[in-house]
Order: sequence, then structure tokens, then C-alpha cells
Amino acid sequence: MYERYRVKPEQEIDLNEWDPADAGAFEGDKKAGKEATKKLNKRLEALQELLYAEGKHKVLIVLQAMDSGGKDGTIRHVFDGVNPQGVKVASFKRPTPEELAHDYLWRVHKVTPGSGEIVIFNRSHYEDVLVVRVHNLVPEKVWSRRYEQINAFEKQLAEEGTTILKFYLHIDKDEQKERLQARLDEPDKNWKFAKGDLAERALWPEYQNAYEAVLSRTSTDHAPWYIIPANRKWYRNLVISQILVETLEGLKMEYPQAEEGLEGIVID
Repeated sequence: MYERYRVKPEQEIDLNEWDPADAGAFEGDKKAGKEATKKLNKRLEALQELLYAEGKHKVLIVLQAMDSGGKDGTIRHVFDGVNPQGVKVASFKRPTPEELAHDYLWRVHKVTPGSGEIVIFNRSHYEDVLVVRVHNLVPEKVWSRRYEQINAFEKQLAEEGTTILKFYLHIDKDEQKERLQARLDEPDKNWKFAKGDLAERALWPEYQNAYEAVLSRTSTDHAPWYIIPANRKWYRNLVISQILVETLEGLKMEYPQAEEGLEGIVID
């Protein structure tokens, strides 16, 4: 049902052709969409518990979006109720001096998932072909070769047993305006707003071009990108939940065999 949001390898992407307000089969039925998400959340809880118990598979989820695109909200709603022992969130801010002293993937590799874990990247290694490109932080000859480096990095992770899902949360500029304004108008959201957000918003076309390059050049069979319509938060949550559940079910996981001789044990 949601395969149409998946970017095929080497598919040229024009984000103007992807509707950020799409609601698929749930158009006009927000209530049904939310109910479907609740059911998927229960299933996701069970699958994540199984993933943790089996301890064989690793799952990496990458979230990227424009400012106010909904990364935090996605984590909060899609993963509501999962076991925090087996799910971690890694956020990537401005690199520290130590991180800048290493290659740009150094800080990323050390927080990738171990066996039985789901790790969610709130922003990611893709900042080094997004922000870095838009703000000309390094020469083009440097950032342009990073697409293939990132593909190689993700291929290594996949070959070592990591399942990778990458979600671009697609909103339009009008939706961003509403969300940024809400951060100013609602006192309990003021802390989310920074004046620098407006400077980044002014670079909307440059960021769209940078994202189109990322989506076109780094969606692979082993690490696919999905362009998620994200103007409607409830539909965003539904689509991502469905993709996660289907992916985890495809791992064919089983609980470990219980220790022999447990049948006659009675706890005093």
C-alpha cells in the first residue's frame, strides 16, 4: 500500500511532484487513520519486544526533514509504548571539536544499533551533504564524493546484519510557516524557536535541491528512502508505522528456546 512512497535506486526526484498533504486511502477519514495507527502501535510494541528478546537483528531508522518537519513528533508518537531498553535515539547537533578532528562518519558509526536494538537517528550523517552543501562549509569536490561514501557505509552496515529504513518527512513551505508561527504564538513552544530558523527558511530552495540529490543518489535496495507525506501528522505516523511493522514482520523473528526442565518448577 505504501510502496509508492519508496524511492527506487537511481530514481530522479523532483519534490514538487510529491504531494506533502497526501492521505492516501484515508483521505477525509482522519479518525480511521488514527485508529489504524493505534493498532499498528500495539503490533510494533510486540515486534520490538521480540526483536530485543531474539537478539539477532539490528534496525537503523533515519529521520530527515526541514525545520519543523516532525522528527520529534514521529519518534514520540510512532514509538509510544515500546520498551526503552531496546530503542535508542541518537541526535546529531553541530560537531564537537573532537568530532571535527575525525572523519564525518566517525561520530555516526559508534552509535549504530547493536544486536536486538532499534536506533533512531534524529538527523544523521546526511547533514554532511545537506547543511554542509547549502552553507558551503566545505568545497563541492569534498561534499560531492560523500554520496558514494555514505552508500558504501550503509552497505557495510547492511552486510553486517543491519536493516536500514530512511524517512524523509516531506512538508511544504506553507506548513512550515504555520508550525514555526505556532512556536512563537504558544508560550510552551517558545523554547523550540530560534531566530536562526528564519535564516534557514530563507534557504528553502537550496535545501530542496540538496534533498533531491540525497534522495536520488542514496536510495538503495539495502537502505531505501521513503518520501513520507508529512503535512498531516496523523498520516505521517500511520505510514511510518505500517512500513516499520511490515519490515519487522519480514525478519521472521522467533523467541529464543526456553531452558530445558522448566515445567516442574514452582516458585515458593
